[in-house]
Amino acid sequence: QVHLVESGGGSVQPGGSLRLSCAGSGIILSSKNMAWFRQAPGQQRELVATLLLSTRTTYKNSVKGRFTISRENADNTVYLQMNSLRPEDTAVYYCNTVDRQVQWGQGTQVIVSS
Repeated sequence: QVHLVESGGGSVQPGGSLRLSCAGSGIILSSKNMAWFRQAPGQQRELVATLLLSTRTTYKNSVKGRFTISRENADNTVYLQMNSLRPEDTAVYYCNTVDRQVQWGQGTQVIVSS
């Protein structure tokens, strides 16, 4: 079975940093265009960042310059480094392929609050 497991979330103050991890099982993440999504309370899930096989990355405008998506092929893991966090970044974060091929995991909660 294919699973994606997100981790690394937590509660931080504005301006803080977190590094999210997405570990794959039953799927080779290095062969997929991968993405991070997030869903804030009462909001629809939205695309935050993508990492293509070409190594090209794209970001939601509001996170450009603050978030970095990357992958570690040896660990079959995709990361999202989040710096200068803002309260509006508060959400549950999920990873998936860009075309959302995999059943959604549990996500990892990020809370940014003073």
